[in-house]
Parts: sequence; structure tokens; C-alpha cells
Amino acid sequence: MSPYAAGRRRVHRSVAAVVPLAVAAALLSARSADASAPAAQAEVVGTATLGDVPLGAFSNGLLPGTVADDRGVDLGGIGSDIYPAGRKGEFWTVTDRGPNGQIKVTGSKRRTFPVPGFDPAIVRIKVTGDTVRVLRAVPITTSSGKPVTGLPNQAGRDEAPYSYDARTALSYDPNGLDTEGVVRAADGSFWLIDEYGPSLVHVSARGEVLTRYVPRGLNLTGTDYPVVEALPAVLLHRKVNRGFEGLAQLPGGDLVMALQSPLSLPDTGAGEASLTTRLLRFSPKRKAVTAEYAYRFDPVGVVDPGEDDTSELKISSVVAVGGDRLLVEERTDRAARLQVVRLDRKADILGGRWDDDTTSPSLEQLADPAASGVPVLAKRLAVDLGTVADVPGKIEGVARVDHDTLALINDNDFGMTDGAGAFDAQGRLVDSGIETKVVHVRLPRGI
Repeated sequence: MSPYAAGRRRVHRSVAAVVPLAVAAALLSARSADASAPAAQAEVVGTATLGDVPLGAFSNGLLPGTVADDRGVDLGGIGSDIYPAGRKGEFWTVTDRGPNGQIKVTGSKRRTFPVPGFDPAIVRIKVTGDTVRVLRAVPITTSSGKPVTGLPNQAGRDEAPYSYDARTALSYDPNGLDTEGVVRAADGSFWLIDEYGPSLVHVSARGEVLTRYVPRGLNLTGTDYPVVEALPAVLLHRKVNRGFEGLAQLPGGDLVMALQSPLSLPDTGAGEASLTTRLLRFSPKRKAVTAEYAYRFDPVGVVDPGEDDTSELKISSVVAVGGDRLLVEERTDRAARLQVVRLDRKADILGGRWDDDTTSPSLEQLADPAASGVPVLAKRLAVDLGTVADVPGKIEGVARVDHDTLALINDNDFGMTDGAGAFDAQGRLVDSGIETKVVHVRLPRGI
């Protein structure tokens, strides 16, 4: 320490010793006032919107002749996930299976696919000011270069597909993918997740499916790409249309997949009422699941005040935030909360009794898993997006931009709504008016 520094420290101590009591009291009062002041709030610091891009032109520009009639639908659905692309304002996103809805016919709901030729795509976007612009799109294709499509795979397991008006049955497609999460590997390839299998899909930089990893016992045949049964068989009990939804890439390259909803185990009722879903860790090097974790939702009324239907709870995004820590999005269509969790090795339940679908009660049936000896991941609330003004509904993608800023993207469902009124008398879309938006949110404490 220099003599100057030592002298300066002595002067500071001397001054502090002679501060008048009245001044000290005033300082203490000011500190108390600061402590009682409202805590800083998360806030939206930027909103950008994707312009109208006719879906037929978009799809046929990637794979000519795939869409004969887009029925007036614009490009949407890219909000299924968002992942930093390495340049400021640029992100990788992914569409889901394409425009779809439900129409009730003779008392039963039918799943409609108004643009059955649509092929899911990985889309690179750039956010500039209030505008989202498509820079590049990569169509997802089979080994022979054909579109995978977004149509359901298996009769009896997936919803039957119908035309836009629910009058004409469409064919199943074993190649079909309902893509959701996306990350990019160091070699330029992509990893995606899919709700149908549920499955983990490795895709080349050009969009070719290299391998689709599915649950053991799925028996998916007739695909034009390799299928490997490498995931736990218990995943066969996934709720219809609620397979994998969140995907994260840890710093070492491992992947974490999140089931959107609790498994229907032993039956649909148990899954609808459960607050326990599952995260799985996958090693691309070993091509195997290496860990499984029980994740507990908060009560639905906490996530979305006023909502009382537990089945509305979903995980739609998981984001790596360093080491073995994740940001997990719990949401309904109207509200969302982001939780920080750490993947504790002691919480691994892979291969145990909870992966046996004959275990009774099942993991999903336990009212308090921790009290029954099940290690549940501890979590800490990072931000309640429901309290942040100007955040859109149905946020499905979250990306970490920097220490205290997140990029959020919503799924606008291609402007689709359910019911016979989704299309006019000419078979053209009656657009919902909901746009795809990328919103930047600044957090007061960072993550």
C-alpha cells in the first residue's frame, strides 16, 4: 500500500469519527427511506413486429410446389422458440407444425390443417427498431430432401387430421413433426424437439433430419429418415398435443428437454390434475438420456390469477443461464412466470420406479412428491411476466440477450382461431389480428 493510500484511509476514518449526530441520523433516515421505496420492476424496453408474409410465397420459396393454396394465411408460428444467432438483434426461431385449429362436428372436435402442404422451418430473424425481418429460412426435410410436413404420425395415437372445414380426412404422415424448441450446436447443426413423439430431432445445417430420437416402444415406421428409440418408454404417456415444448443447450453441449405438461399417468384425469412434469437431460455424445428430473408447477391461480383449471399450466421454454442452471417458463395462454432452477445430481430419478408406468400411485398422482421422498427441483422466481406491462400473451420462446435482458417471442398461431368461423364462405382466413412480436424485457436484478 502506498503512503498516499494509507494517509487517505486515515483521513476518511477521522472525518467519519467527527460527523455530527444530527447528520448521521439524517443519513440513516435517508437509507431507511430508500429501503422502503418500491423495488425496481422488470420492464419492456423494446417491441418489434413481424410484417405480413404470405405463407404460400414463403413455403414455395423454400420448397417449390409444396403449398397450392395458403387460404390467405400469413407466415406465423415462428414464436415456438427463439435462440441467439450470435449477432446483435439476430435470432434463430422455429415454426410449429403450421396453421391448425379445431372444429366441432357432431359433438366431437376435429383437428384441422388448412395448409397441409406447409413444411416446418427454422427461421433466422433480425430485430431492428420496431420491425422483425426474416433473413433466412431453412426447410426441414427428410433424407431424400422431401418436406417432413407438420401432419400427425400415427393413427390411434395422434389426432386425426382434417381439411380446413373439418369435412375431409387427410392422410397421416410418419415423417411429420410438430417442432417446438430450437438450439444450434457448435458444428452448425440444429437440435429441435417435437410434440408428437415426443421426440428430439437432430437436423443438419441444411435442414435434413439426421436422427429422430423417440421413446422406446413407439414403433414409428415408414419414415424417410433414421429413427432411434432412445428415450424412456414412460414418455409414451404424453398428453395429446403436449409433448416436448422446451429445449436448452447447456455450456458443455448437453441438452435439456421439458415436457409441456404432466404425463397422462395412469390416465388422462391424473395428468389433467397434476402439478408435476418432467425435464430430461440428453448427451449428444452418448446419444442417450443421462438424467431425469421432477419439476413442480406453482398452483395455476398463482401463475395466472383468476384461472382455476390446472390443465392450463404448461412449460413452453427452458433456457441455459450458466453451469447447470436453467430459466424455466411456467405459463398459461394469458400469463407466464420465469423460474430459475439448478439441475441437482441428487434429484435425478432416471430409471427408477417413476419411469415404470405400473407404479401406483404414479409420480403425477402424488399430491406432494417431496413428502413421498421424490427429489423435486428447487426453484426461485426470476420474474412474473404477468405483472410486466406490454408483454403479449402466449409467450413460447425466451432467449437470454445479456445479464439483465431477455428476448421473448409469442406464438400467434398463424392468425388462426378455433371454430367454423375461422374461415369465410370462400375458404379464406378470418385473421385473429394477433401478430408475431419480439419483446425485450430488462430485469432489475439480472439472472
